Amino acid sequence: MTNSLQGQTALVTGSTSGIGRAIALRLAGLGAHVIVSGRDDARGGDVVERIRAEGGSADFVHADLSTGAGAARLADAAAAVTGQIDILVNNAGVFPFASTADTTEDIVDQVLAVNIKAPLLLTSALIPTMAARGTGSVVNVGSVAGSMALTGATAYSASKAAIHQLTRVWVAEYATSGVRFNTVAPGYTETEGSQANTDEALRAALVSLTPAGRGGRPDEIADAVAFLVGDDARYIHGALLTVDGGSGV
Repeated sequence: MTNSLQGQTALVTGSTSGIGRAIALRLAGLGAHVIVSGRDDARGGDVVERIRAEGGSADFVHADLSTGAGAARLADAAAAVTGQIDILVNNAGVFPFASTADTTEDIVDQVLAVNIKAPLLLTSALIPTMAARGTGSVVNVGSVAGSMALTGATAYSASKAAIHQLTRVWVAEYATSGVRFNTVAPGYTETEGSQANTDEALRAALVSLTPAGRGGRPDEIADAVAFLVGDDARYIHGALLTVDGGSGV
């Protein structure tokens, strides 16, 4: 990969841990100034400190994406750090697993707010400036759950299917402006969040459905994002790049 992101600013939502943290580290390693964001200030500070210790450039912006106002504040604060956002990675998400019968209104509201409304509002706020400059890249972090029928992931699966479709809509709206939109869809990935939200039996079942024979690593998802935001992917618009060890086959 020859991609260099020198001189660009990347906002990665939900980047204080897991996949988001790995993406932030990867993009910083390629030269981007990374805006790390999330609700946990201590963890966010740790990510920024690590990036700087490794010779990269980063700042932390606190963000609670459970409300539209929170998304709007993040868009403004992130853009103010360097004056512009060149790369947006809509990674933040919640994944309360529940069957249809067990899906409550609170679960629906939480998933819709963080997994759909926040990326939509962030994109709406930041894309016009990218389009005016004639360049920019957005990667939505979806999931194989958005394309497969998985029991026990009703609201989450629906939200990821919506994210996949939003990518397509945004390509139709903005491709001629020079802004690119793509989706990375991870399969089961071993993160702090997946460990906390699944039991050992479920994790074993997910691995058993993966031809590669193991769960993914956050850095493997980050590599896919890094490819899509870089110049090597300059003619890729609207891709759904699965990083799942073959589980979607």
